Amino acid sequence: MAWKNLTQNSLADAFLSVHSAVEELDDVHALVDWKRIEALLSDIHSKRRGEHAWPPLMMFKALLLQSWYGLSDPALEKQLARDLLFRRFIDLSLSEQVPDHSTIWRFRNLLEKRGLYDGLLEDINQQLSEQGLLIRKGEVSIIDASVVEAQRNRPGKGKDGENTQDKEAAYNVKQGSDGKRKTTYGFKGHLNVDEDGLIKTYDFTAGNVHDSQVFESLLSGDEEEAYADSAYKSKAHDELLERRGIRNRILERAYRNRPLSDAQKRRNRMASGTRSIVERVFGVLKLHYGMGKARYLGLSRNKARFALQCLAHNIKRGLALQRNCVA
Repeated sequence: MAWKNLTQNSLADAFLSVHSAVEELDDVHALVDWKRIEALLSDIHSKRRGEHAWPPLMMFKALLLQSWYGLSDPALEKQLARDLLFRRFIDLSLSEQVPDHSTIWRFRNLLEKRGLYDGLLEDINQQLSEQGLLIRKGEVSIIDASVVEAQRNRPGKGKDGENTQDKEAAYNVKQGSDGKRKTTYGFKGHLNVDEDGLIKTYDFTAGNVHDSQVFESLLSGDEEEAYADSAYKSKAHDELLERRGIRNRILERAYRNRPLSDAQKRRNRMASGTRSIVERVFGVLKLHYGMGKARYLGLSRNKARFALQCLAHNIKRGLALQRNCVA
């Protein structure tokens, strides 16, 4: 299955007038070396036999648009068909048809099945590092998790009497700042971000997985300091960080009949300012990327969506840092 040849512009493209509204994503496009991304996707649909498929790079760019604009698969298909800005970003001629929503769905899940999201995030982060936008030397890891409500989160009965809740989600119980316990049926997104709010690593689990269980896997291996809230505090994690030579900035935890000392409270206050950066990243993902509610059923499909949200966030965040440097 070879790729479609989309390099030729049509006569309609030649007559298209340029407008600033159509060029809004040009800076985003210029930030990334797309040839490197294309190389990572080169094995997809590379067979010569079979019907020609959409180029993987074009499909990947379409998925980024989906994350930035919070679109469902059918809505993305419609937007690609009628929006000049979208067509310009993915390099699709006006004379070409657009991929349908089922093709978009299959491609997103194919990237997850092949385990390509981690490599894509690493390459984008490496590109940002080469441009001086992501600091690698003396880097800091700030780790936290946030709940994602399942698409089908309420118990119900289907036609055969089975429970209609997402079977791969689970209940998460969390005590809020007001002291009340809040129960959510869904998943958890786990992040490791740096001091500039760029996502370094991620994970996605069922809602009943405790935050601390994925702490070690989220560490990048190059950090000099690690920040996290008191849910991650344990003797095992203290020993892990000491063994790796990483300064321990996990918030101290109070226990029954063993309240925090004044020194521990001061230490927590000093660390909380840096630790709050990851909470702001989750806030952006929930407000602008729709992270708070799962769009699909099943762990792997929603993990693919979360991975794309992380990739899309880093590109936009990298652009914001670049503009701040220029200013």
